[in-house]
Amino acid sequence: MDSSPPAAQSINQREINWDKLDKTKFYVVGAGLFTGVTVALYPISVIKTRMQVASRDTMEKNAFSVARGLLRTDGVRGLYRGFGTVITGAIPGRIIFLTSLETTKVAAFRMIEPFNFSEPTQAAIANGFAGMSSSLLSQAVFVPLDVVSQKLMVQGYSGYARYNGGLDVARKVLKSDGIRGLYRGFGLSIVTYTPSSAVWWASYGSSQRYIWRLLGYGTDNEERVPSPWTIVLVQATGGFVAGAVASCITTPLDTIKTRLQVMGHEKRETARQVVKKLIVEDGWKGLYRGLGPRFVSMSAWGTSMILAYEYLKRLCAKDEGV
Repeated sequence: MDSSPPAAQSINQREINWDKLDKTKFYVVGAGLFTGVTVALYPISVIKTRMQVASRDTMEKNAFSVARGLLRTDGVRGLYRGFGTVITGAIPGRIIFLTSLETTKVAAFRMIEPFNFSEPTQAAIANGFAGMSSSLLSQAVFVPLDVVSQKLMVQGYSGYARYNGGLDVARKVLKSDGIRGLYRGFGLSIVTYTPSSAVWWASYGSSQRYIWRLLGYGTDNEERVPSPWTIVLVQATGGFVAGAVASCITTPLDTIKTRLQVMGHEKRETARQVVKKLIVEDGWKGLYRGLGPRFVSMSAWGTSMILAYEYLKRLCAKDEGV
């Protein structure tokens, strides 16, 4: 990811690359920052998941009715079902993702430099490739977390089983399906999240540069230095655009993946059967169940995450590298 606008050298904005970061501080502070963002946005994931798995009989009109139902039956705790499992595994998953992202991005920029693409195109290619490869590696950690947390999110809802915590879910899945059960939907997760991550990071890198150009940086006014608030605003806008684009493109695959992961052993269906059932119940729009919460989640997460991440990189930059 890129914290510098076009013509970075001329406006004294320098890229904080992997070699300029204090790694220990980066991981420790980063774990705290991203835990905070996850706490704030986790309820949206619960609501989205419930909307995606609802049967025709239990389907609720909108996200607000799902939230009201959860609060009525379980209180605020209901909005955080499965959170303990997610937060426990998210830290190693994030470390894998961020390490791969930063190292791959630098290598990708160097590889495409001889082709003399425009800056937005370079950013889209390098960031997109880094996001794709990072997602591919981190899915080994995130898919089992998804399987366990999503079963907890929907327990007791629309006929789904109840569990006594994440360990109980893992034990029962292993008993019925073996290790393969914890990786149910792994192929679809790769197909969903790898392109989604590529689209997200490519959109962020390129949109940021387009915004800088629209603001007049890197054109005829190369001596102007953007204020810190301008930089934050551009980064936040880039994060929002990236989340919006990625959510619209990948929601159908996410809906199918979620349904496959939460179904019990006795209800096992193929991806094709899930698609047919969704279309029968709700037409083609059934594939976009939970789009509203997912759009909000990915856009809000994108904005929050990118601001936290850019701040983290500035905070963890080595003195000699800034």
